[in-house]
Amino acid sequence: MNETHDSSPKAEPFSAAKAVAAGVDFAELQVGPHGLFWNEYRPEDAACRIWHWRDGQAHCLTPVGFSVRSRVYEYGGGAFCLTGDGIVFVNEADQQLYRQSLKGESPVVLTSGECRYGDLQFADGQVLAVEEQQDRHRLVAIDLASGVRHLLVEGADFYAAPTLSPDAKRLAWIEWSRPDQPWTATRLMVAECQNDGRFAQARCVAGDEVLESLQQPRFDSTGCLYCLTDRGGYWQPWVESSAGLRPLPCVTADHGPAPWQLGGCTWLPLGDSNYLASWTEDGFGRLALRGDVSEDFTGDYSRFRHLALDAQFIYCIAASPVSASAVIAIDRKTRQIKVLAGGLAPLPAEQISVPQTLRYSSGSGDAHGFFYPAMTGEKKPPLVVFIHGGPTSACYPMLDPRIQFWAQRGFAVADLNYRGSSGYGRAYRQALHLSWGDVDVEDACAVVEHLAGRGLIDGDKAFIRGGSAGGYTTLCALAFKKVFRAGASLYGVSDPVALGRATHKFEGDYLDWLIGDPVQDAERYAARTPLLHASNISVPVIFFQGELDAVVVPQQTRDMVEALEKNGILVEAHYYADERHGFRKAGNQAHALEQEWLFYRRVMALAD
Repeated sequence: MNETHDSSPKAEPFSAAKAVAAGVDFAELQVGPHGLFWNEYRPEDAACRIWHWRDGQAHCLTPVGFSVRSRVYEYGGGAFCLTGDGIVFVNEADQQLYRQSLKGESPVVLTSGECRYGDLQFADGQVLAVEEQQDRHRLVAIDLASGVRHLLVEGADFYAAPTLSPDAKRLAWIEWSRPDQPWTATRLMVAECQNDGRFAQARCVAGDEVLESLQQPRFDSTGCLYCLTDRGGYWQPWVESSAGLRPLPCVTADHGPAPWQLGGCTWLPLGDSNYLASWTEDGFGRLALRGDVSEDFTGDYSRFRHLALDAQFIYCIAASPVSASAVIAIDRKTRQIKVLAGGLAPLPAEQISVPQTLRYSSGSGDAHGFFYPAMTGEKKPPLVVFIHGGPTSACYPMLDPRIQFWAQRGFAVADLNYRGSSGYGRAYRQALHLSWGDVDVEDACAVVEHLAGRGLIDGDKAFIRGGSAGGYTTLCALAFKKVFRAGASLYGVSDPVALGRATHKFEGDYLDWLIGDPVQDAERYAARTPLLHASNISVPVIFFQGELDAVVVPQQTRDMVEALEKNGILVEAHYYADERHGFRKAGNQAHALEQEWLFYRRVMALAD
């Protein structure tokens, strides 16, 4: 059946509405002379606003009518920067830059036109930014006082992380060219400032001779240049030297995620080979100062993002298996932790399903993830397998209200970091090369056998769900394997060839890397296109789709639904008139979660 609606779910002890409402999130911590600032997303109105911590309280700076969010490369990031006595931010509605003082005045527009901006940095009286004009990208500097725009760099296909040295004499950035992705091959570039104030011809510091992914370039206070590179097998900190880059002493682990969004900060060099960093070990995050003296600040948390620090505190966005994302301040001397925003758990600690590390055999290797037991006491509960999007992305062992929604209803959850996910090194991440729709599906099926073999779940009551790329893996698993009782596709890909024709520049060559050339490898595409194999699907499927989605267009979902209905398969489809790729409105998120659960209950009731 097909529905268009705007209904609310019924209230329950831990309802879908409560699960969604608990999904407050934070991004882009920045600290300056006037204190700490961050960007905060609230599900109730889907807006992002800048908050300022001062006088022991958090104050919202963003007035009604504004939302701080960049859409550069579609995924955005780096949507605001501090300017000394104020901020500059990207307004979501028009994607223009606005400047705002800290005294309560209304924001004043700084740019105009059809360009979009992201990855904002403020230095030497100018806002450095990645500028996007349709399919053209470049680095620009915009004078804060006059709004005059200066072109810094152009010529590459993509740019990220413009960074100026403290003396303003060196500009560093990351760039890459098609068909590479930012997690496969990038270049670290540097340009020197000339006497006339212009930057000289750029030189490549790294990435021209070695196939490597570089990210997060940083200057320390002396002007020494650092970055993360995976040339050693993991994203690790390296420093510029006369002989090129050399590695800093560090843990053999990824010190950064796949850079889908701009403006990330998972490490900060402090000079003399000392640095603050977060990294992942077996999927769990760590936080420490490394160098002359190593100090661990991990505590009870399991994920750390957007690091910042001053003389007294380490600031970051942190989460744990029993606490939601929070802005925290860690005293560098006493290690006492103060939660500045967020961190509330939607359930008592004893009612929270805590993640257990998953490592299991699949195909020719091992796969990873996290297992969440059902909280209803059933010895062999049904299982929901979560497939993250990307697909070059990751899930983390932190409190996710959506997972708790399922655990409270008697479902166990396997949240997978299938082969191709980030956080386990370059080789593991590269495992999806030409193998999407194959190794990820293999891992999704193998986890059911693994958990059933240990007596932790009922292997005959396994369900699979995923959004976007995760929806593709879901549909492939249903079409090509006979493991799952039913599945849910949230704005999922059913026709990768059609996706390739419609996708944006940032992902313009991604499918070629994941599957192959659509012409030369047409047979492989045909073999991995769920829409062409809809007749193989013999179990119920539920779909959720935004009508404004420009990535996975609604017609993909409609075609898949029609094909299943013709084959007599139980199918539901829910379309949301006001959603794009990925649902942001709280009512729609709650409705989708509720309807998915009701659908699985219906499927199990029919089988019984």
